[in-house]
Amino acid sequence: MPGTAALLQQAVGLHQQGRLAQAHALYAQVLAREPRQFDALHLSGVIERQRGNPARAAELIRAALTVDGGQARAHANLGAALNDLGQLEAALAAYETALGLDPRYVMAWNNRGNTLRRLGRPRDALDSYQRALALQANYPEAWCHRAIVLNDLGRHPDAAASAERALEARPGYVDALQALGHALQSLARFGDAVQAYDRALAKATPQQQAEIWCARGASLKKAGASAEALASYDQALRLRPAYAMAEHYRANALRALGRREEALAAYRRAQQLGADPDGIAFALAALGEGELPSSAPAGYIKGLFDQYAGHFDRHLVDVLGYRTPELLQCLLRDHLDGAPALNAALDLGCGTGLCAPLLRPLTKRLAGVDLSEKMLDKARATGLYDELACADIVEWLREQGPAWDLVLAADVLVYFGDLAPLFSQAARVLGPGGRFAFSVETLAEDGGAGYAVTASNRFAHTPAYVRACAQEAGLLPVDARDAVLRQENGGDVGGMLFLLRRA
Repeated sequence: MPGTAALLQQAVGLHQQGRLAQAHALYAQVLAREPRQFDALHLSGVIERQRGNPARAAELIRAALTVDGGQARAHANLGAALNDLGQLEAALAAYETALGLDPRYVMAWNNRGNTLRRLGRPRDALDSYQRALALQANYPEAWCHRAIVLNDLGRHPDAAASAERALEARPGYVDALQALGHALQSLARFGDAVQAYDRALAKATPQQQAEIWCARGASLKKAGASAEALASYDQALRLRPAYAMAEHYRANALRALGRREEALAAYRRAQQLGADPDGIAFALAALGEGELPSSAPAGYIKGLFDQYAGHFDRHLVDVLGYRTPELLQCLLRDHLDGAPALNAALDLGCGTGLCAPLLRPLTKRLAGVDLSEKMLDKARATGLYDELACADIVEWLREQGPAWDLVLAADVLVYFGDLAPLFSQAARVLGPGGRFAFSVETLAEDGGAGYAVTASNRFAHTPAYVRACAQEAGLLPVDARDAVLRQENGGDVGGMLFLLRRA
């Protein structure tokens, strides 16, 4: 009969060959002889995690650590099992212990980054990946995970470069190809993104492919290729029939193709599968189904603008012919030329800061508010704002006093149906004689509410409704002008510019 050491050595060899059942049986024999044998406990735990049993893995690895708590790799493997269990703070503590014992443990730095990302700490995660790469520059997993978190942070050019580094070290690395596709999609390089997803699909397992087909569809949809996008979503759903996001996106593609009844059925199925209920209710309202919402869902707005932050300005100006900031500047110039500089101006829904160059010369203090942190990062980079806040506009206004001489809302009211709460708060925060300038898209036919959701998922308002809300809020009319605000599907989008004044 082989000795315990020989038995352990044989078990480790089998484990390294991937013969988990045989290795596990030999580790069990070792533990039958020596119940506190560290390696057998630790490596039995590793096998349990490989088999998909993280709770048992954590139990065995913790038992090993009671024998020898100074083993960095055991603490790191415990962190991996706890991460699988969703016990993220405990997993982070395990990685911290491992790195305290071995600060040059590259894999622990990488895995610590993964846990920090799951904890919603992307900047700390990025630092952890960079520490791993400082120790081992040719580490594809760290380059890939760095790309993923850079995408989270809206740093898409850096994410693409990081994904490329991962692919240099490991060609055909599926996760890196996905991260590259996501970065390129966010940079509006839709054709390149589709190519990256196609490369990923060629290497991906069936379990990975559904998500890639869905992302590929999103790129095609944004490129205006709705029929091809629909085919991608259909592929995703063939692989994963209960894939709620793919069904939701499929509904969007059907709607873009004018296939209303099929879109309605797809939205309802997506709803049943657990897709975003507020977003679907909003889309159904745009199709004339269900109750008319009072505003666009906050999650929809935040997700939309987080997604577009990387190429928002270019898309608005070059693709949509967006002119609202310049039009509002002309409106304000006609009424403010020659007047003393304002003490304080507020840019509601400031986005990337397109209005800042127009407002900054008019005021001593400029603040901006937006729901999207990624858009605010771009606004911050202009250096033109004295204050920026990531918040719901109406809720943020509720906390303000009457300190503002000008409140501006360029292309913002398209995300509000019921204007009364916004107008009430805008009026309240204006000082005496303060002005409120904004744009609206014009609704030609009124169904009775004074506003409606359009096919582009934006609200349009009747001029009469806007004036009624202004009067109710105690805002006096100063000026109102018809205007072409932007282009859509080759046609003009008509709207109005309003300037109101607090009495």
